[in-house]
Amino acid sequence: MKSTRNYPLLLASQFLGALGDNAILAVIVGQLTLLAKTGAITSDELRTRSTIYTSILFIPYILLAPLAGYLNDRYAKTSWLAGGNFLKLLGTAMCAMSIWFGYIWQAPGYFLVGIGATVYGPAKYGILPEILPRERLVKANGMVELLTLLAILMGAIVGSVMVDQLPVGTCYIIVAGIFGASLALNFFMERTPSDANVRVGQSVGEFFGHFGALFAGPRLGKVLVGTALFWVCGATMKINFQAWGLDVLKLPDNTQIALLGLWLSVGVMAGSLTAGKLLAVSDLSRTRHYGVLLAGMLLAVFAVEPLGLQHIGQQLLQKAGPGGGQQTVLVILPLVMGLLIGAGFAAGLFLIPLNAALQAESDPTKLGKTIAVQNFCDNLGMVIAGLLVFACVKMHLSASQVFLVLAVMVAAALTWLKFPGKDDSAS
Repeated sequence: MKSTRNYPLLLASQFLGALGDNAILAVIVGQLTLLAKTGAITSDELRTRSTIYTSILFIPYILLAPLAGYLNDRYAKTSWLAGGNFLKLLGTAMCAMSIWFGYIWQAPGYFLVGIGATVYGPAKYGILPEILPRERLVKANGMVELLTLLAILMGAIVGSVMVDQLPVGTCYIIVAGIFGASLALNFFMERTPSDANVRVGQSVGEFFGHFGALFAGPRLGKVLVGTALFWVCGATMKINFQAWGLDVLKLPDNTQIALLGLWLSVGVMAGSLTAGKLLAVSDLSRTRHYGVLLAGMLLAVFAVEPLGLQHIGQQLLQKAGPGGGQQTVLVILPLVMGLLIGAGFAAGLFLIPLNAALQAESDPTKLGKTIAVQNFCDNLGMVIAGLLVFACVKMHLSASQVFLVLAVMVAAALTWLKFPGKDDSAS
């Protein structure tokens, strides 16, 4: 009989874990914003450090993806849920050492958080068939995704508010509390089975074998490149928002900058829902059109600064601060908000048909391995995003020009990314 308590405990633990992952990044990067506003670091230093720290989380996913899959197949997945959160807790403690020993300590600390997320990731999906009946798996996967998305949005905003309002040490105590609560929930879960017959060499070999098989086909390999392209765009925009928000939009703090990511995510959610209603599974006939729309929206975001559109319709919401003075609490830029929602909408339309095709056309007996390969490719895309922004900084391109480079990159990729019809594919 399957446990009735593991599923709600998993959902709560996953939400808190994803919340902590994004809150700690907001705290780390938010300190750079404060340093830049005081003149302690230059704009280029801000952009370079922000790019490096944001990219650190993705590197363990690439380096350890095959090993993480083995660990979760060999040992109880409940153990690796707890193990991942424990590593995140240690990483947070290491980040907090920066208060006494220098900012650089946050790099290895956040890398350790990334290792924790890497071993946690396969467990949160792989455990579902072990704790739920088959007929509930689709809805359960959807619920995990929904809670993860909400946690990403909330974590970025919560972390930004904390670093704007609280001492750094207090921020890390709160983040540690979030990870600690997620870890505590794992201990209340009933232990799931392990499999002593799984061998590391065989598991890693199967990962790379399936990787090669997917890219050998004429269709699914391009689908994987398409989903990775989506994450290149999303990660590049979010990395670039900090400098763009400060230098171009003149936003006053980390909280306002975090809202830029919120509008982009709202657009992605709207595009995802629309794609689900408009398109049939495996219909990729219009996917490139949506990619062209995305490139066009990126060009429009780039045009904000050269056309001087950043303050059109700007509204400042204020409240009485200490002593009766006026304090700005929210900056609303309707045009920018609309452009970001539009870019996210196009991105959602582009992504969802690709995800659906990958899941529908993959060998059902190897779907878990297919998702592992997709995660590897998507995280590689996010590392490429970091390298793209880093290269733009070194070439002394402005934050606005990064959006132009990204638009050109998307357009160039689409000239190659032609999806053969399903009937024409051997996959």
